[in-house]
Amino acid sequence: MARRTGRRPGNPDTREAILTSARDAFAERGIDGASIRTIAAGAGVDPALVHHYFGTKDKLFLAVMNVPFDPSELLPQIVAGGSDGIGERLVRTFLRIWDSPAGAAGVALLRSVISNEWAARLMRDFVVTQILRRVVAGLDLSPAEAPLRTSLVASQLVGLAMARYLLRIEPLAHTPAEIAVAAIAPTVQRYLTGELTGVFEPATDVEQATGAQPPTGVEPATGVV
Repeated sequence: MARRTGRRPGNPDTREAILTSARDAFAERGIDGASIRTIAAGAGVDPALVHHYFGTKDKLFLAVMNVPFDPSELLPQIVAGGSDGIGERLVRTFLRIWDSPAGAAGVALLRSVISNEWAARLMRDFVVTQILRRVVAGLDLSPAEAPLRTSLVASQLVGLAMARYLLRIEPLAHTPAEIAVAAIAPTVQRYLTGELTGVFEPATDVEQATGAQPPTGVEPATGVV
């Protein structure tokens, strides 16, 4: 009997094959460059089957990353209140997730980022496209300043996760969440909306009149515009 060709049937291995293909595609091309069609071809399935298992490309990316939360659900609630208090809302939500049982997945993710290059690339793309880009879209930030401001926020939150949950540096590891929020939120707020003396050059009268953006001396982060 001739062997049948075509897409794979829906069996227990299909989902893992899609995840493996997606992991390679996202690590190589980033979430913006990878397509559902390419991922499906790598898994040997029809693109419709990828949508059947995972829905959108963003959902597939979250499944690959094994992230314990969905930024598309949380971040709109955080930015809905506007710029005032955004630092406190960000840090409080961050700690609530990491202090919950779901935080174990986050710790495992941090460990993989440290030891694996493709995991680091995936994490970078996740932070840029799924978090920073959504924060920029939800707040009225200067396009010239937004990339660096949001990158500074990322440095604060990633550093907090490393110190509190992975390295478990005391007393931060067991500091009550409200105290951590009180200590860290003002810095996050300043990074997003405060005066960063010596970081951004003030616009000249000509630039203010024409709308041109002054150079900042910092290359914008890819995709965070």
